[in-house]
Amino acid sequence: MNFDINVSKCVGAGVCAIAAPEIFDQNEDDGIVVVLNAQPPAEQESKLRDAAVRCPAAVITLSKQ
Repeated sequence: MNFDINVSKCVGAGVCAIAAPEIFDQNEDDGIVVVLNAQPPAEQESKLRDAAVRCPAAVITLSKQ
């Protein structure tokens, strides 16, 4: 599964980093999302979906490969 992040709309809530810590982190200065793994393995798909659903700013867009 592919994903895209609209970083300019990220509010720094950190929900993505909590839901999928293998894929996302936060910038220490402003809390904005940092992508750790742009091509996560299939076994992390459920965490990626969870992060996208929970994101309060809806900045994570998912797409099929």
